[in-house]
Amino acid sequence: MAIKLTVNGKPVSIDADPEMPLLWALREDLQLTGTKFGCGMALCGACTVHVDGQATRSCSTPLSAAAGKRVTTIEGVGASATGKAVQLAWVKLDVPQCGYCQSGQIMSACALLASKKKPSDADIDGAMSGNLCRCGTYNQIRAAIKDASASLSKGA
Repeated sequence: MAIKLTVNGKPVSIDADPEMPLLWALREDLQLTGTKFGCGMALCGACTVHVDGQATRSCSTPLSAAAGKRVTTIEGVGASATGKAVQLAWVKLDVPQCGYCQSGQIMSACALLASKKKPSDADIDGAMSGNLCRCGTYNQIRAAIKDASASLSKGA
């Protein structure tokens, strides 16, 4: 059964089991490998994408739940002003170490800044709490989110 959705602004049709995790449809069917498999239980955040603008764990979201919706992955997030600002802040502040979790971290940060332009530390902690980083770059992540927020407010 073909599932139709929009991925990174492009309409796609994926002929797969509707219960297959969205993560595998993105990685295997669409070859968008920036979204990572971490725990497979929606606990680590490495698989975070946006579904209709909401940060969503793709490892536990069935493909059928994305039918007819807009999905944005790390490959497409830079097309938005928020995504571009977050990616630039990540580079500017040298956030990644091993980098494995970073696509999920960026996607969660973008969802936060899309809904709250000037997040407090508590807002950042709440939005990012489901994203684990084995390298412990949490302070750099917070600083990058604040930097992106500041750059977005200058551009507004």
